[in-house]
Amino acid sequence: MNNIYITDLDHTFLRSDHTISDFSAKVWNEKAKSSILSIATARSYQKSHDFLKKLHLDAPLILLDGTMIVSPEKKLIKINTINKTLGDAVVEVGLEFDIDPFIIGLKDMNLNESFLYPRKLNEQQKFVLKGYKNDPRMQFNPQNKTMDMTLKIVYFGEYQTLKPLNDKLKTTFKDAIECKLSPEKYSNSYFLTILHPDGDKAHALQIVTDYLKRDTKEVTVFGDSVNDIGMFKLAGTAVAVSNALDEVKVVADVVLEHSNDEDAVAKYLSH
Repeated sequence: MNNIYITDLDHTFLRSDHTISDFSAKVWNEKAKSSILSIATARSYQKSHDFLKKLHLDAPLILLDGTMIVSPEKKLIKINTINKTLGDAVVEVGLEFDIDPFIIGLKDMNLNESFLYPRKLNEQQKFVLKGYKNDPRMQFNPQNKTMDMTLKIVYFGEYQTLKPLNDKLKTTFKDAIECKLSPEKYSNSYFLTILHPDGDKAHALQIVTDYLKRDTKEVTVFGDSVNDIGMFKLAGTAVAVSNALDEVKVVADVVLEHSNDEDAVAKYLSH
């Protein structure tokens, strides 16, 4: 029976310049002849597709932190959205801390995405937006309203701003949402992600293995950050790259000696 490998992208499989090395692509495509390989990423379908064009994919993709699971042929398998009333209420709490969010969602069931950005931007948000210049999914959202199919609400900023907001959201909404506060390594800041409570990588991993008629304990996963921890605890083998956060390494079965910039995942797969 084919082995199953699922990897995070940013700071795990992707290099820090957002590329996949020729070595990693070669190892991936060779391994795909005898194993099932896929991804579990915070990125959207379109962004992931742009990165993975040269990779062979034949298993469901876990996208947007697990809020959406899609086949390589762009068939929607599962979606977990935040309803508009709840989403707008979350944004209202953010306003108490004088910070506006990015909002990522779907415009329709054909997986056409929208990335809403607010009128007021802090320095961290401005940095993030540079990576989306001329992206057709970008849409100005001066009223800070969420969508009918909101997948993620994301705040970027300093830890001292986002930590109290994180705490207030958890107190206010309890189990109605999932909050994840993590370092943002590209901009040397923090980001706070708000999801549907079933919209994380752990729930998504269970759905993917059910779809493949396999058990989660048969899966090897790779990651580096807070949003990978639930998946690490569920999988049979959890592998952290050397540049992973300490709290991720603690729950890993294997900590690699190489980083994402040193093709850590590909070197593991090749051996």
